[in-house]
Amino acid sequence: MSDERPLPLARLGYAYATAVGLLWGSVWSTGRVRRVDGLWVFRGMPRWTFGRGGSCVGACYLTADNDGPAVLRHERVHRDQWRRYGLALPILYFLAGRDPLRNRFEIEAGLQDGGYR
Repeated sequence: MSDERPLPLARLGYAYATAVGLLWGSVWSTGRVRRVDGLWVFRGMPRWTFGRGGSCVGACYLTADNDGPAVLRHERVHRDQWRRYGLALPILYFLAGRDPLRNRFEIEAGLQDGGYR
């Protein structure tokens, strides 16, 4: 995580996003739910309930089965990004572009760990 200071109200946005992730994961997960280094990991999610190989929402990672150690290391960086930017993160992520090789949030999280290289 960089030394950037969190945006104002980021903590509130992070808490809200985490609550949404916990609710979404609790409703749709059919697999094991576990906590790994402060990240709630919901396996067994239907593929339509998340993007790409999985999605991080606040402190929750939602996936069907993509939860190896490298991926979880990548997703913990996204969790830290949620902490830093709060609800501004989805907007900033969108503005950074869908190409993970150019998206600054994916680059910071680690392209190799995220399975992009």
